[in-house]
Amino acid sequence: MSYINKPKVAHPSLPTNKLGLTRRQYEGSMSTLCAGCGHDSVTASIIEACWGLDLKPEQLVKLSGIGCSSKTTAYFVAGAHGFNSVHGRMASIASGANAANRGLTYIGVSGDGDSLSIGVGQLVHAIRRNVNMLYLIENNGVYGLTKGQFSASADIGTKAKRGDVNVSPPIDPVLLALTLGATFVARSFSGDKAQLVPLIQAGMRHNGLALIDVLSPCVTFNDHEGSTKSYAFTREHYHAAIEADFVPPAEEIAVDYAAGETTRVGMHDGSSVLLRKLDPDYDPTDRSAAYRYIESKLRQNEYVTGLIHIDENDTTEFHKLNRTPDEPLNGIPFEKLSPGRAALDALMGKFR
Repeated sequence: MSYINKPKVAHPSLPTNKLGLTRRQYEGSMSTLCAGCGHDSVTASIIEACWGLDLKPEQLVKLSGIGCSSKTTAYFVAGAHGFNSVHGRMASIASGANAANRGLTYIGVSGDGDSLSIGVGQLVHAIRRNVNMLYLIENNGVYGLTKGQFSASADIGTKAKRGDVNVSPPIDPVLLALTLGATFVARSFSGDKAQLVPLIQAGMRHNGLALIDVLSPCVTFNDHEGSTKSYAFTREHYHAAIEADFVPPAEEIAVDYAAGETTRVGMHDGSSVLLRKLDPDYDPTDRSAAYRYIESKLRQNEYVTGLIHIDENDTTEFHKLNRTPDEPLNGIPFEKLSPGRAALDALMGKFR
């Protein structure tokens, strides 16, 4: 995977945060995603959130797995620590890094394929352990890197690029997180920056795992059956020396609607999703009520967005539960990390 660095030239009148940094200094490499991809809108929101929190780049750790979504970490905060893990294993790497150094801020960016299929067990245990991190799922319902197969979040009746209809029920990450006892659960839309930025900031400041499911449209696999300009038609009627796709540019999908309202958002293929923004008087502290509300709205084909559940009094936060040291492991003296044969024998004696 190749990356092109963005030019660092910035206008002298750009606003700065309390650290004296501009938004440009929270950017990363040039995106190699398709033009109009919702994931790039999520990147823009992460950059805005980090800049607004006056976060020191060297205090941030960004982690990912495999997939279009997992390329996102290359596109923000170039000065941060980063680790791109194997498919579906980001949560384990994040847990280990977090255990070793609790003084850093952790953002994990994953996708519906990475987190809800091969990595669903990893996600489950990250939630169960309440790892202190922001866990972003960029949810587009397809495997974008491998030609748009249905992912585990694809809705029943969804038509694929080649005309197949999904018949398997979806895994909803919000309902999954609520069931597992997550202490911060939210959902948003990639084009709703006004809602997504503060949710990201709240998630980064939450003491425990904060999961945000972000509905993020894929512009590549929304062409329809029967079109002579479709990928399927081209492959059926032409013989190419090599297999190559051209993805036409598309406009970013953005929305702006008030709390308590519902809006229908048109997708690039002519389909649409129905978003409902939570009412101002919604109580996110009642887990059971939140689950019932989300489930009832899903039956009406509505995706509820906003802070769905938060528990600030939870006692199962990863570091509190495991009594990890305040000091990073790389700063603890060798003598304390390796106390000697006598201490090891005493420890092993407890298991005999």
